Parts: sequence; structure tokens; C-alpha cells
Amino acid sequence: MPRSVPIVLLAALVPATALAHHGWSSYDANTTLTLSGPIETASYQNPHGLITLTQEGKTWQVVLSPPSRMDRRGLPREDLAVGTPVTVVGYPSRAVADEMRAERITIGGRTVELR
Repeated sequence: MPRSVPIVLLAALVPATALAHHGWSSYDANTTLTLSGPIETASYQNPHGLITLTQEGKTWQVVLSPPSRMDRRGLPREDLAVGTPVTVVGYPSRAVADEMRAERITIGGRTVELR
């Protein structure tokens, strides 16, 4: 097998992997979750911001919007400080038991639509 064949095959898989990561069909839009608690960890980087919070003894990873969208909608990096109380509304992952995709976040007395 020529040396370039494995590279071409790998390159063909990269878009499929990226699509799977960004595919919102992996979240159950028929089930709405509302979680509240202080931010335990926060990431404000591409492709999506992330926070973790614990509710009723279960720690959740909450997938937010890309940073550019959060900035445009009035949710800067500084607002996602560890310890800040938030409420997020969104959909649970079909594949990961402790993950949800947030549609909106209430923080500092205001609600920001993320989608």
C-alpha cells in the first residue's frame, strides 16, 4: 500500500469526526433540563465554551456556545468565573450521561440565549 493512502484515509475521517462533535442530534431536544448551581470549572475557548456544575450530587458538563457568539450576546469570559451562581436550561446528551447542551444561561440577574 502506498504511503499516502493511510494519510488520505485519515484526512477523510477528520470532517466526519468534526461533524459528529458538532451534531446537535446527539442531544435529546424532547427532554428539557434546568440545572442551577455555582460554576465549578469554566472554559471559554473554541469550538464551544464549557462549564461544570453540580446539582443533587451529580456533576454536569454543560456545553455552551462558541466564544464569539457568547461575546456578541453579552456573555463575556469574565462572567463565567468559578463560584458564580448560574441556571442553565438545555437538553441532555443521548451519549454522555452527565452532559447537556445549554440553550440559555441565567447569570448575574440576566438571561442570555445561547443558540
